[in-house]
Amino acid sequence: MKFGWRGALGIALSAGALWWTLHGVDLATVWSVLGASNAVLWIACTITATAIFPLRARRWAALLEPVAGRLPFTSLWQATAVGMMMNNVAPGRAGEFARPFVLSRSEPTVKFTAAFASLAVDRLFDGVIVLLLMIVATFDPRFPHDSAAAAAVALSMRYAALFLTAVLVVLSTMVFAPHALFAAYDATAGRIAPTLAARIRPLLEGFASGLGVLRSPRLVAEVFFWALLHWLCNAFAFWLGFRALGIEAPLTAALFLQGIIAIGVAIPSSPGFFGFFEGAAKVGLGLYGVSETQAVSFGLGFHILSYIPITVIGAWYLTRLNLRLSDFSGGAKST
Repeated sequence: MKFGWRGALGIALSAGALWWTLHGVDLATVWSVLGASNAVLWIACTITATAIFPLRARRWAALLEPVAGRLPFTSLWQATAVGMMMNNVAPGRAGEFARPFVLSRSEPTVKFTAAFASLAVDRLFDGVIVLLLMIVATFDPRFPHDSAAAAAVALSMRYAALFLTAVLVVLSTMVFAPHALFAAYDATAGRIAPTLAARIRPLLEGFASGLGVLRSPRLVAEVFFWALLHWLCNAFAFWLGFRALGIEAPLTAALFLQGIIAIGVAIPSSPGFFGFFEGAAKVGLGLYGVSETQAVSFGLGFHILSYIPITVIGAWYLTRLNLRLSDFSGGAKST
């Protein structure tokens, strides 16, 4: 995998975010808080947090059904585990390319472009569900309605909703009006750079085929169900982490916090999203009156305990599939 300036920028931004998060916080106290926390609840938290990845793999089966039929869960799970591991150890969200690459290697009938396109829909459902759950959290009387910071987050949720709507319009156009879209593409790119346009067109057609799930109300409902279960499971893992540290925050706080963290880790960062994850936890829990020490303790504890299992599992599958990190840089390009 190439590092490049984007990787350097991500690490620099993560370092800055980590400095801001830990500034004014006594690390000795943080470790003391973590050491005194409930180990049993942390174990339950870790198991629950890791369970979201098989749920994501199961959701992927429905997303790919229109182009590949019902794929074996094993292939989907292995590709998902390797992809999540790659996000944790390589820069530039390499896992978003690793997942479809591994799947196309284990299931040759699945084109890389179609598998990659399905992940665009996958992330769209993520955004919609996370946003809906954040909105649900704001109806809880215990939500800090009087906080200026909370009001700012609520405003950003509206912008996020507009962005997701725009993305949905573009993807829907590719699904329901592909001929018009490709005709416009041929009329513009085909005239400006015909050779390059001819090479890119098959990639766009493969990408459009991966959006086929949007044509089926049954599959959309199935994907929505698994996505909702995924994020409710993740929020429950957050809440177990709260309880392990004695943080008196409601379950709806976990629904809201996971949205804050999802926004935070979308910013370019180091592999594993260190710095922004902890900073988002500090901001989100701070809205509920949780002290900086407890919030940072949660951010560090949860992040580390959720990071290790899927990274180890993904690395194990990587070796079992006879793959190396260097395979992904060349493999995705040639697919």
